[in-house]
Amino acid sequence: MFQIIGIVVVFATVFGGYALAGGHFDVIMHALPHEMIVIGGSAIGAFLIGNKPKVVMKTAGDLGKIFTGPKWKGSDYADLLSLLFLLTKMMKTKGVIALESHIENPKESSIFTRYPRIMKDHFATDFICDTLRMMTMNLEDPHQVEDHMEKQLEKHHHEAAGPAHALQSMADALPALGIVAAVLGVIKTMGSIDSPPSILGAMIGGALVGTFMGVFLAYGFVGPFSSYMQAVYDEEHQFYKIIQDVLVAHLHGNAAQISVEIGRGGIPSKMQPSFLELEKTLDEIPAEVG
Repeated sequence: MFQIIGIVVVFATVFGGYALAGGHFDVIMHALPHEMIVIGGSAIGAFLIGNKPKVVMKTAGDLGKIFTGPKWKGSDYADLLSLLFLLTKMMKTKGVIALESHIENPKESSIFTRYPRIMKDHFATDFICDTLRMMTMNLEDPHQVEDHMEKQLEKHHHEAAGPAHALQSMADALPALGIVAAVLGVIKTMGSIDSPPSILGAMIGGALVGTFMGVFLAYGFVGPFSSYMQAVYDEEHQFYKIIQDVLVAHLHGNAAQISVEIGRGGIPSKMQPSFLELEKTLDEIPAEVG
């Protein structure tokens, strides 16, 4: 919602201010299609040159995050803590043998299938199962497990945030590409140097539209889009950090209730359940689950 309001404000203040200052839109509208072919086309081409196909495809798929925000909602965090509570409690009370069937085949697990949104996230499911599998293999040094999990999280976050970095690179390039379009306009103008001043003025004005559009797009849209996407990826990354916090706390010998309470502290404030809300959620889990 705020992103749409921001787009409207950018357009209204820039072009509204130009109109109030007595500016005429005919020169801009006449030059805009040609300038946008040069700027937009070269920006897309440079984007394709500078990024791997996987990043290009992910960027196209993730543009919607600018308007929808992070994929994880408050209920998802509660589900994650409930899932981790059941797994760590089972490991604590029934031992690793009882846990093996759940982590070896989570798609048929009575615990994992209770939380389908988490199941759809392959990294979250694999991250939980792989870490618990390491624990069942007697890798019980909390520091070793934490280091391993940290490396996995860093790699995943770096790959997930690729579109934000790619968009920022495009934002950095757009002002220069605007200058390219402006220079081409000046070259065209110089080829008509014997034209009347009124015609030359319109041609020079059209050339400057290129510089304007490059800067306008870079700092008005693409740069802010990149910043917001990075913020979204950072918040989504926190979801996986909670998994690390809970499982490491479990390795330190804490009870399942204490481990998930430690994880609760890492939930973004706007979606963080209170201690009593989390306790109620855990109490409502059917006894037969697991």
